[in-house]
Amino acid sequence: MSSVVIFIIFVICLVIAIPVSISLGIVSVLPGAFDPSFTASGTYVIRSMLGGLDSFPLLAVPMFVLSGIIMARGGISRKLFDVFAYFMGKRTAGMPCAVVVTCLFYGAISGSGPATVAAVGSMTIPILVEMGYDKKFSTAIVAVAGGLGVIIPPSIPFIMYGMASGASVSDLFIAGIIPGLLIGGLLMVYAFYYCKKNGEDQQKKEAMVGELHAKGFLRVLKESAFALLSPVIILGCIYTGIASPTEAAVISVFYALIISLFVYRSIKVKDIWGILVESIRTYAPILFILAASIAFSRVLTLMQVPQAISAWILSHFTSKIVLLLVINVFLLIVGMVMDTTPAILILTPILLPIVQAVGVDPIHFGIIMVVNLAIGFVTPPIGVNLFVASSLTDIPLMDIARKAMPMIVYFLIALIVITFVPALSLALLG
Repeated sequence: MSSVVIFIIFVICLVIAIPVSISLGIVSVLPGAFDPSFTASGTYVIRSMLGGLDSFPLLAVPMFVLSGIIMARGGISRKLFDVFAYFMGKRTAGMPCAVVVTCLFYGAISGSGPATVAAVGSMTIPILVEMGYDKKFSTAIVAVAGGLGVIIPPSIPFIMYGMASGASVSDLFIAGIIPGLLIGGLLMVYAFYYCKKNGEDQQKKEAMVGELHAKGFLRVLKESAFALLSPVIILGCIYTGIASPTEAAVISVFYALIISLFVYRSIKVKDIWGILVESIRTYAPILFILAASIAFSRVLTLMQVPQAISAWILSHFTSKIVLLLVINVFLLIVGMVMDTTPAILILTPILLPIVQAVGVDPIHFGIIMVVNLAIGFVTPPIGVNLFVASSLTDIPLMDIARKAMPMIVYFLIALIVITFVPALSLALLG
């Protein structure tokens, strides 16, 4: 069976709303079903699915999912927001900028874009609206800044890319720091421009920030200290070599549990069962997609699809600049219609040899790929962050998308800079 036919069937399955995991399973078994001599029989596909999940680095994903849910229930995002609002709140666009910084820090805890939107948005959007900011703007900035959750380490997509490419997950985490800060900085620049243009309700802003200042710096810092220490402990364990990313993920779970139970006392022992159930419901669909993606990528390898695509692209695009622009456009389109996990697992074996042939570092390409797909979080029709933000505020998804467009432009500017200035990604790796 032709690889072109396989991809057409896959697209048709997605269009008629067959779940991604099932669609991947269908197209994985078709070549063997139509050609008995083909290596990838149904038994091979099932073995690939089960064998691919037997991975130590992959264990980090459910642990970060669980850790993010514990911290969301434990009100960690509110503690983070309070300390940033204390310092930034009185300045122009101070509160929206505090939301962006909170997303940066929360992303360094949860490793997930949608989790960052849910945890930070459920708490900050009502505050921004109460202070007089436009509800659509407040929702859009959280949805877009939530995309930082997959760029700032630790990041679940980086773990997936490391698994698919063989690149060091720790190196990917380090490489994501400067690009994440760059994107966060550009979003704050836009927030400043927006607030200058549309104005702010100074009276309401003064009242809100005044409450925090009335508490005093030491009290705000004391209440937020353990929340601020979360990313420091998680990333510190990884970068000092004390723990691998998977072990650090487990540490993050216990840290979140201890802080939420005994320090902030925001959850009770009886709540733990519900948290575990929610984390399983969140991770189980990812697990099925993972298994099917691994099987599909192996079938594609047996069909020599990566080699064929690589040869075609390299014969038609000889310029490194043009090639990278074409790949970026392709990844942006993929991010609009496909979830991050299957996109990374399917496309990495295809695209990585192509960019390596023109001298692109695998770590640098990992950053490019994840930033592209992070933009997909806030672009219809799939845009997971948009769906999460819409569910929090009942604002129609397309209204949020329209309000987010200028911020997406800033995101794209950052993507271009990250693509053509490799030093931004590789500087901290020495």
